[in-house]
Amino acid sequence: MSESLVVCDVDEALVEKLKAFRFRKATNNAAIIMKIDKEKQLVVLEEEYEDITVEDLREELPERQPRYPWLYPALYGGQVVFLNLAGTFLVYSYQLHHDDGRVSYPLCFIFSSPCDCKPEQQMMYAGSKNKLVKTLNLTKVFEVRTTEELTEEWLKEKLGLFS
Repeated sequence: MSESLVVCDVDEALVEKLKAFRFRKATNNAAIIMKIDKEKQLVVLEEEYEDITVEDLREELPERQPRYPWLYPALYGGQVVFLNLAGTFLVYSYQLHHDDGRVSYPLCFIFSSPCDCKPEQQMMYAGSKNKLVKTLNLTKVFEVRTTEELTEEWLKEKLGLFS
């Protein structure tokens, strides 16, 4: 193996923000999107959203709006566009209505790992994902390969495995 696995630390301010997010009193859907700062080798806050649906959240993810350093040129609609092919970390507080009338607010960790991402980048995100999940003691951990997979139906199906 030419490179050793890089596992990034988690920014302490982000850890505190995520702990507060876990115990927030609000009952709406909310999300925190994180990224890896490659230079600092640190998982850091990218964006925060309040009152956001799964579909709106999907529109904010990098395949839709490239924002990170690893960009890949692609032909789309006759134009060259740059797609973000790096991973994305997302913590989503979701208002789940159960068949028996109960409402719960599971905290979901969703990891986006596009298939076309370079192997060393996938390894950096995958190793860092495990450290982030362990640091924050997250239990509902899911992965998507494309943003199209991320739908409310998909999320409810995944959460149904924990019922």
